[in-house]
Amino acid sequence: MKQDIFKQMLKDKGLKVTGQRLLVLETMAAHPGEHLTAEEIFDLARQQYPEIGLATVYRTLQVLVELRLIDKLSIDDGSARYELGRELGSGRHHHHHAICLGCRTVFSLEEDLLDNLEQSLRDRLGFAVTDHEVKFYGYCRTCLSKGMPVKKRTGAAKDPGLKDKYNKEERV
Repeated sequence: MKQDIFKQMLKDKGLKVTGQRLLVLETMAAHPGEHLTAEEIFDLARQQYPEIGLATVYRTLQVLVELRLIDKLSIDDGSARYELGRELGSGRHHHHHAICLGCRTVFSLEEDLLDNLEQSLRDRLGFAVTDHEVKFYGYCRTCLSKGMPVKKRTGAAKDPGLKDKYNKEERV
């Protein structure tokens, strides 16, 4: 995305346009489809602007998340991941993710699978859903073909083995 678009979006949100904010947005735009940690964004941004500090990146990410310019995603690996938000993307609900417990690939599911459920909540309860997030945990085709053991899990997907990086992504 062009720098003028980012500048205008920051102005529209009432934010001062700073080099650090633009750099973080440009860094993320240069890595579409990746779920980057703050540290990864920092490392990438430092290549263009060596003086930027990690604390500045964290503060900038927090502001951009609050303004919904970027999305914060937790994949239960102990660190937050960030991607361009719906205002810089499609403008619709946050997309869903399927996470392979074998190779750690994150698949983005672009279609909104919950439209009917949202309408039902509105009709039956008068409840208007403004956003949702769905994460599926399991094994990808490649890992299944390698004979990964498939065990049905109960409860939240809290796997201590999820400390590896999720830099790969495929769109489904």
